[in-house]
Amino acid sequence: MTHTYPANTTQDTLALVGRILLAWMFIPAGFGKIAGFAGTVAYATSAGLPLPQVGVALAVLIELLGGIALLVGFGTRWVALALALFTAVATFFFHNYWAMPEAQQMMQQLMFTKNLAIVGGLLAFAAFGPGRLSIEGRKALG
Repeated sequence: MTHTYPANTTQDTLALVGRILLAWMFIPAGFGKIAGFAGTVAYATSAGLPLPQVGVALAVLIELLGGIALLVGFGTRWVALALALFTAVATFFFHNYWAMPEAQQMMQQLMFTKNLAIVGGLLAFAAFGPGRLSIEGRKALG
């Protein structure tokens, strides 16, 4: 697939900042799951996730590899789609505010809504690509 990027410094800078901010969520989360693997598996088990050890291991791979690829702008459209799907599924498993005790509902609804906004940002990168300040876009800079 050939990508063309507009020669607009503002758009390039905003795309880079957007990728950095989104990656900032995924990369530390992946490392956190490695550091607290047993606790994360226990939490996934309590949320009813099928095959929690496998799910957490996949989450680590998706968050770390996907976050790094998004950060540098490599395979951005596919990575953004994968991260969007991952985030949407995780949101329904872990922030299902409608099924939680009333004392937790407001915070979980906020987390649910925040994650849907993140999915929206990822879908924008899937639609429009990473911008020219990326591995994919560096050819356009030359």
